[in-house]
Amino acid sequence: MEKTKKRNGFASGIGFILAAAGSAVGLGNLWSFPYKTSANGGAAFVFVYILSSAIIGSIVMLAEIYLGKRAQANPVTAYKKANKGLGWLGLFAIIIPLLITCYYSILGGYTIKYTMNSFNANSQILASFSGNVGEVILYTAIFIILALVVVMAGVKGGIEKASKVLMPALFILLVGVVIYCLTLGAGVKDGLAYYLKPDFSQLGFKGILAAMSQAFFSLSLGMGIMVSYGSYAGKNIKIGQSVFMICLFDTIVALLAGLAIFPAIYHYKAISGVDLKVNGIMLLFSSLPVVFDNLGTIGHIVSFFFFGMVAIAALTSVISLMEVVTQFVIQKFRVHRTKAIFVVAAICFAISIPISISLGFAINGQDKMTICGQNWLDFIDMVTNTVLMPVCAFGSCIAIGWFIDKKATANPLKTFKTLEEDGLSLGKFGKIFAVMVKYVTPALILVVEIFGVKDIIFPGNVFSKNGLGIVITAYALLALAAIVYFVWLVKRETGCNADEIDIAIAANLDESDEDEVAEEPTEN
Repeated sequence: MEKTKKRNGFASGIGFILAAAGSAVGLGNLWSFPYKTSANGGAAFVFVYILSSAIIGSIVMLAEIYLGKRAQANPVTAYKKANKGLGWLGLFAIIIPLLITCYYSILGGYTIKYTMNSFNANSQILASFSGNVGEVILYTAIFIILALVVVMAGVKGGIEKASKVLMPALFILLVGVVIYCLTLGAGVKDGLAYYLKPDFSQLGFKGILAAMSQAFFSLSLGMGIMVSYGSYAGKNIKIGQSVFMICLFDTIVALLAGLAIFPAIYHYKAISGVDLKVNGIMLLFSSLPVVFDNLGTIGHIVSFFFFGMVAIAALTSVISLMEVVTQFVIQKFRVHRTKAIFVVAAICFAISIPISISLGFAINGQDKMTICGQNWLDFIDMVTNTVLMPVCAFGSCIAIGWFIDKKATANPLKTFKTLEEDGLSLGKFGKIFAVMVKYVTPALILVVEIFGVKDIIFPGNVFSKNGLGIVITAYALLALAAIVYFVWLVKRETGCNADEIDIAIAANLDESDEDEVAEEPTEN
């Protein structure tokens, strides 16, 4: 029977939105945003964050999704179709999610452990669990396998189906936890005041930069995800409306996370007189478990739902990260999706092992297995998030704003017309988008990049040799990606989504042929 070729991609607009939102909503929303909000003027920080999401986040997301949609291909091919000289940015947009998956999966494993251990004393297990290499590796493996199963099923049958279940579940769980935490009683008002009361004196220039960075990173920009997902978006999916919904959902989740965390933290302070740490990994895996354990049986139930919710957020993020790399492996090396995802998962798992060991040493106060003075997780996080992701986001704006139009006009109105002719229809917003993507957003991204690098090299305005080493490593990796691209990939085919369909069909035909051969009678 003749096989009918079908388009490989999202079947519906809501499926696309939920999948992209699942990528954006991650661990950063559930601890980084509340902490940064509280440390930088409360509601004043939130205002700048929302504004930054509109003028940086939404513009970059539009650019990246459209790059993928117009190419119907992996990030390398997508950037090459904009301009052959930009393909190295696509390669880098594949390296970044590969590196992030390696450490994100470890934290995902932590969330599974804490979910399963919620009816015991979670507040007492961080040191022992992080130091138990075998157990950490086991939970990391479980987490990677969960993501592998979803990615292996494909975009429509795996990622879209999972997102339609996981994202509503995450939202329902989060709302439930928020309602409970707001009814705890003592300390709740103080927690809300700490989180939401504007204090512009604490915001300052550093707070503005922090809000810009948070908006940028929380939307999963500069790591190839939106390019990859955009490539699977059909003609029925309207990019402008989708980006608005994704940004809105991501912001709501971040705001709700703060409404759950700070009332709980301040409730504990009110009844015990103890201040708990509210930043980084210690907030999620040390301070909050103390609060939940102190609430007795109900606290254990809340803990189960809370960490279950965090595990879902981590899983949807890693699914999207792994899909970017898997898509490229399939299309460039012409291998079936099953083989590609197993290779990607195996590489990420292997690299995660030394990262988990280094993190365990750091949590337990041991200065071992460090790079440039940082444990491996923090080192990779600083290299990718602070230094490299803005470079990729900047590149997507330049690709859309300057290279889609072969004449590279400086006039944004001409760019607007060129983009419309190319297929990007944004209505009245199109003219604003053309100005933003050509000039405003790239300039703001450069500010984020420059001051992010400055903070690494000069933390507290004091020169750091280790910080310089981190920045040099990041840019060396960037240069290496460019060299690999121009030496190996620039003149070679790097595949597209149509190739992926052909590979899948060919694999099914081969299996059918094998069955037919097996059933044929043999001569005596």
